[in-house]
Amino acid sequence: MELNEGKNKFIEAWGIFGSEWGINRTMAQIHALLLVSAEPLSTEDIMEELNVSRGNVNMNTRDLITWGIVSRVLKKGERREFFQADKDIYKVAIKIMNERRKRELGPVLETLRELKQVKGNTTEAREFKRVVADISSFGENTDKMIERMVKADENWFTGSLMKFLVK
Repeated sequence: MELNEGKNKFIEAWGIFGSEWGINRTMAQIHALLLVSAEPLSTEDIMEELNVSRGNVNMNTRDLITWGIVSRVLKKGERREFFQADKDIYKVAIKIMNERRKRELGPVLETLRELKQVKGNTTEAREFKRVVADISSFGENTDKMIERMVKADENWFTGSLMKFLVK
């Protein structure tokens, strides 16, 4: 397989994975392109490589910067902005996990906390409270696990993950 074919296949696959993980396909493709690029790329470079509009590139690079997995790079003598991806995949995974935790798990846990306050002692109310408590417990444990992973060092994380996968 030639480099360009491999690069294109990676970008396309990362875009599909991204949409499966709940993020915009173009955002994932831009991230993939920046991951495999040896040098920082300008908006124009990204537009040309992925055949997407300037607005789409601007919006998605801003989001990637907000997630903390892409940064702006200034080049001496250039007026254009350039972008590069953080290439430390462990750090990228942790940043993505933390961002998804904040955007997705946090609001769910907040809603569950409110739902725990439902009043009533009927069979239906008790069942509702039991289910909400079970889901809340699972969510809180997941939140704690993610928090530990975010704070963990890479070697501990990788070692723990490997032990989990081997069992």
